Amino acid sequence: MPPTTAPEPSRPQADQWGERLPRRLGLLSAIAVVIGSTIGSGIYRTPAVIAQRVPEPLAMMGIWVLGGALVLCGALTYAELAAMYPRSGGVLVFLREGFGRLPAFLFGWTNLVIIRASSLGAIATVCAEYLLRSFGVNPELPGNADAVHYIAAAAIAFNTVVAYRGVNWSAMIVNITTVSRYGALALLVVAAFVAGHGDFRHFVAPGGTVHVGLYGLALVSVLWAYDGWGDLSYVSGEVKDPERNLPRALLLGTLGVVVIYLAANAAYLYLIPIGQMATSPLVAADAAQAILGRLGVGLVAVVVIISTFGTLAGSMLTGPRIIYAMAEEGLFFKAVARPHPRYKTPATAILLTGALGVGFVLLRTFEQLADAFVLGIWPFYALAAAAVFVLRRTRPDARRPVRTWGYPVVPILFLAAAAFLLINALVSDRNSWIPFGVIVAGIPVYWVWRRSTRGTTEA
Repeated sequence: MPPTTAPEPSRPQADQWGERLPRRLGLLSAIAVVIGSTIGSGIYRTPAVIAQRVPEPLAMMGIWVLGGALVLCGALTYAELAAMYPRSGGVLVFLREGFGRLPAFLFGWTNLVIIRASSLGAIATVCAEYLLRSFGVNPELPGNADAVHYIAAAAIAFNTVVAYRGVNWSAMIVNITTVSRYGALALLVVAAFVAGHGDFRHFVAPGGTVHVGLYGLALVSVLWAYDGWGDLSYVSGEVKDPERNLPRALLLGTLGVVVIYLAANAAYLYLIPIGQMATSPLVAADAAQAILGRLGVGLVAVVVIISTFGTLAGSMLTGPRIIYAMAEEGLFFKAVARPHPRYKTPATAILLTGALGVGFVLLRTFEQLADAFVLGIWPFYALAAAAVFVLRRTRPDARRPVRTWGYPVVPILFLAAAAFLLINALVSDRNSWIPFGVIVAGIPVYWVWRRSTRGTTEA
């Protein structure tokens, strides 16, 4: 009798799009991922940075409008790509299909080394700052800097554990906190104009000089606040009925964020003159204090803590799927592409992402983290959008359940704005060269990886 051997654990079967992770996210959950990955730290922290760089009220509001128009162009463009390739990894898949393996690897490499860790760190930093503020502790004092770092690291670690245990747990946190944070932000807007003692003259009051270079850097901060609109694509492989739900969720979620962000900034400016806003890092707390006094500070602090915590959950839900998809493509260790046998999550990728996030938040400030994230990811956002043009030419007969509205004008506007953003950052800020250096450093890493795994240097 031949010896018996233990059966190998069964591998999840791939669906018609080649995805092995189970599709558990419906339309509402997908919309919640877009909104929940976006409304977090940015709207509560970056208005002060933007007011410093653009100290003129209407110009400051204008840059929020510009940023909103830009991300809507991106969402319209990505709707076509997401419906064509509803796979985990999103942007990574779009890059591979449009331009080949090297750009896809560089995106995964940059995401691993700098993008996702910077994002988690920036979000968690704001969560920690508002938590301290709710206890009457000023997080801006140098003596409290360590406490901010440690609390932020703990928040990342907790959300790593939640994401590890299953997509349903993370999605539940995202869904619950998305409703509460959107509603609370809307309530703050209404209260500002109904009960706040503001002044509409703040919108036309004379301000400082606006410089083109600083305007471009302010756009970097605006795009940090808006970022999250593309995160749904990373979990495309886990969305039900993806050809219908992905485009709808991208557009509805992004539009909802743009509307509430413009309203929130109008409320801030109504309550707080732009010169004062520039020196108010925790602007939402100061706005609430102008309405309700000390009680308002406490209420907003709770809202922001819930908001940023939910955004951390959304980021941990989406980001590790990039590393997982990278491993599935043979561009990273294959072990990372094995779903957890019990929880069916990309567990190794989640743990790796969480560990890097903790490391970054212990070493860097909010501004450093936010700027590094935007400048690291936007070259790939632009290149992925350009894949629409390439695929229209190289695969004209491919199935396209959704086509980009306003093609080719909308993708062209998105690419032109992205080019201005990146070129201006390189010219205006020497620190912006660091993310670009990380991207370039990935090229020799790619060739070494290819030689070590396949013995060839073919792209």
